[in-house]
Amino acid sequence: MKNIYILLFSLAFLACGNKENNTEAVEDNKIQSNSIIVTKLQFESQNMVLDTLKPINFDNTIEVTGMIDVPPKNKSSVTTFIGGYISKTPLLVGDEVKKGQLLVSLKNPEYVEIQQNYLEITEQLSYLKAEFNRQRSLFAEQITSEKNYLKAQSAYKSNLATYNGLSKKLQMMNINPNAVEQGQITSTINLYAPISGHITKVNVSNGTYVSPSNIIIEIVDIDHIHLELSVFEKDIMKIKKGQKIAFKVPEASNKSYEAEVHLVGTTIDETTRRIQVHGHVDKDLANFIVGMFVEATIIIAHTESLSLPNQAIVNIDREHSVLILDKNVNEEYHFKRVKVRLGKQNENSVEILNTKAFTKKQILVKGIGMLMEGNTEE
Repeated sequence: MKNIYILLFSLAFLACGNKENNTEAVEDNKIQSNSIIVTKLQFESQNMVLDTLKPINFDNTIEVTGMIDVPPKNKSSVTTFIGGYISKTPLLVGDEVKKGQLLVSLKNPEYVEIQQNYLEITEQLSYLKAEFNRQRSLFAEQITSEKNYLKAQSAYKSNLATYNGLSKKLQMMNINPNAVEQGQITSTINLYAPISGHITKVNVSNGTYVSPSNIIIEIVDIDHIHLELSVFEKDIMKIKKGQKIAFKVPEASNKSYEAEVHLVGTTIDETTRRIQVHGHVDKDLANFIVGMFVEATIIIAHTESLSLPNQAIVNIDREHSVLILDKNVNEEYHFKRVKVRLGKQNENSVEILNTKAFTKKQILVKGIGMLMEGNTEE
């Protein structure tokens, strides 16, 4: 009796083992199958959608890099014509200034000497002018010699030249010559903003001595920011004025902005073999900072191609595939997995290269991701 129980138990164990092996085989076949069946209820509950290939315009583009910049006229480096010691620096980097606003004040005894020389020349000039006029009259009446007349003329014109030169020098130092003639002598000169904009550099502090070669402050006007893009020599012939540009500032944001090609350079950098392309940017798009690195795409043309939505494509076993409707019977949708070859792609659509395989075919364009994922996990 005991032997009979052992035999029955062994047969039951083998039967269960065969059943499990058969189940695993079925499951494995289902994973490898290119056919998927979806009930009408599943199709509707998952909001699946069928559609065909659609013609879409894809952009032919060139990828470039560059930076945010402004025209040379919108940059200004403030220097002094005559060296001096900084006595006043009220501004900081980032401050906004208006044209003509006080930037820094400088002091130097040399400023006083220049004004003294101007004042002395002014006083001498009145006498020399009167003497010149007198000698001219006497020479005309042949009362004095030509030598005396020419001597008076030379002295007057020489001092007049010195007077005019010192006057211009005072104006360049922002000192009013008329005030000096009235005896108002100052040891301080002021430097004013030549343009409106924002302070980008302050290279001095109180007490610093600056010479004419030193840059004291830098100002940038960002009202006319643009893109300075660097394009490879092989691509430059494709770029024309008016083409659209899409660009990003990768270090600051993933947002894409728009610009337009305004100027194309005419010389090639001998080292990099690149050409500069100037693009206009809408200043209201964002608060860009001069010097920001940008990644840009120049749109050189448009090509119409048959496409599918990006969500219609799945990647299985490193192959791109879609599901096409094979047949619709008994309230069931029978789908067949077909490989696709992809071309250009944008944010919403992807170009299909092997279009003949999908002629007049209904393709699952929504819901395929969830469906294929579920099928693989079973």
